[in-house]
Amino acid sequence: MAERIGGADAVIDLKPGSSIPISYHPSFGPHDDLLLLEADDNLVSDIFNQRVTLRGLPDEDAVLCTKSKTFAIKFVGNSNSMFLIPPSSSDDDTNINNRQLVSVLKISPGNMELVEVSPRLDKLKQLLLANPFGAAEVDAMMDDNDDDNNEKKGVKLYTWSDLVNTVQASDEELSVGLQSLSAVEIDGYWRVIDENYLDVILRMLLHNCVLNYWSFDDLDEDEVVSALVADEFPSKLASHCLRVFASRVNSNGTGKWKLEPRLVCLHFARLVLRDEKMRLESFMEEWKKKIPDGMEGRFEMLEGEVLTETIGIETRVYTFSVRSLPSTPAERFSILFKHRSKWEWKDLEPYLRDLHVPRLSMEGLLLKYTRRAQPKADAPPVFSAR
Repeated sequence: MAERIGGADAVIDLKPGSSIPISYHPSFGPHDDLLLLEADDNLVSDIFNQRVTLRGLPDEDAVLCTKSKTFAIKFVGNSNSMFLIPPSSSDDDTNINNRQLVSVLKISPGNMELVEVSPRLDKLKQLLLANPFGAAEVDAMMDDNDDDNNEKKGVKLYTWSDLVNTVQASDEELSVGLQSLSAVEIDGYWRVIDENYLDVILRMLLHNCVLNYWSFDDLDEDEVVSALVADEFPSKLASHCLRVFASRVNSNGTGKWKLEPRLVCLHFARLVLRDEKMRLESFMEEWKKKIPDGMEGRFEMLEGEVLTETIGIETRVYTFSVRSLPSTPAERFSILFKHRSKWEWKDLEPYLRDLHVPRLSMEGLLLKYTRRAQPKADAPPVFSAR
């Protein structure tokens, strides 16, 4: 009987302790384009239904993204030989003395492993903050006949497709990242609004509230947008201002909004401080002058945005925003402990609460990156670099 080459079907149901003859496939070789990938059942379903993408630029390690998660791809070596056996063709199955024979196409030294990781959103922040949308662009935006644009002026802007191809994050994680930056899509490009220009819109909105006797807790979106458009603000940015500083009163689509005191007060605190250090008393005095009547500014609102330092009998306050910190834990903790060698938990926690690392709790993060000390049983714990 002539020997013919068999395929993978012969080994699928092979019982433990059984054996089967093997041979080299006629196309046996290194086949560097063939890699083994280990994945759980949910990921296998996404892969076979083409619901995954590989993302990353040529100089980056690629990640695999599903609709909602990001996975690092790591190679895991194996000391045992792993044979890659191709599927059978219609005439592949054969017997030799009633024993099937299969052919080996490649011997694999290991396999690729998927490990869930946090989305790499620092690049998103870097890209969008490089060219914020400011007052200088408003005239061009309002003029429908102006065919000039920032792309022609050498300013790099990013569509959703550009961001998907550039930022290593799933679609859902990318959407959350855009929301956390208060980004808005303008003429097909995702932009962050310049803080000074956003301040102008907010002040006009607050002015209109006083002028029209609008309650901060019951703002009608159509009325607010119409009033701001009458003041020559683009309707897109008028609506965006509500989304930055307010929340919907309910979710039934009535278009009612409520200004959030913390968000409004935090905005004015940033404007007062800028990059300066101020005496706490002076800051509180200036801050309260900026806050609109009907709202109360409390220092607790500024957690994760400002820090204080005491020199002698004087306490100073300065900007130190969690928004400026990297999203990777190692880099985050490195910057925090360069800024302060020791942190009390009440000061440290606001700078960690936005960190979400798969399979690692907050306690795990602290154990990995910090040392905890507690001089007395009733004293607050103090954290330093590990």
